Amino acid sequence: MQFKGKVYVFGNDVNTDEIIPARYLNTSDPDVLGQYCMEDIRQGFGESVPKGSIIVAGNNFGCGSSREHAPIAIKNVGISCIIANSFARIFFRNCINIGLPIIESKETAELVSEGDIITVDLTAAQVILQSGVIIKINPFPVFMQRIVERGGWIPYLRAQYKF
Repeated sequence: MQFKGKVYVFGNDVNTDEIIPARYLNTSDPDVLGQYCMEDIRQGFGESVPKGSIIVAGNNFGCGSSREHAPIAIKNVGISCIIANSFARIFFRNCINIGLPIIESKETAELVSEGDIITVDLTAAQVILQSGVIIKINPFPVFMQRIVERGGWIPYLRAQYKF
């Protein structure tokens, strides 16, 4: 699994209310949620981010409430994966549940800049920076790769158990 995209940098402690403001939670439509992604910290982000882009952030990304709307908004705005120093644990699992790959890599967060084009290769467990520098990351467990490849937990279960 490989992703290549433009980097959008966010700081520490980006919480789920900043990812998708509560005033937009009256819908579960993934496209509408994506439209308002990051609305309060980067106005217009949900309407301007190119498909396949990559979010790179600091510590504790996705903290706050356990709402699944936040990773749904990120995925449906077209973000291909998220790299951060660290993630809130429930956010981490919610991302996997909906098929959005996320990677903890402090080195990547320190070395990239807004607008860089990077490649994330989950199979080879590496991030390739625009400069050609290769950063090794912790391998994504095979079962988690399969969940992401299928588009999330429910599609994975349907494929596994044919229901």
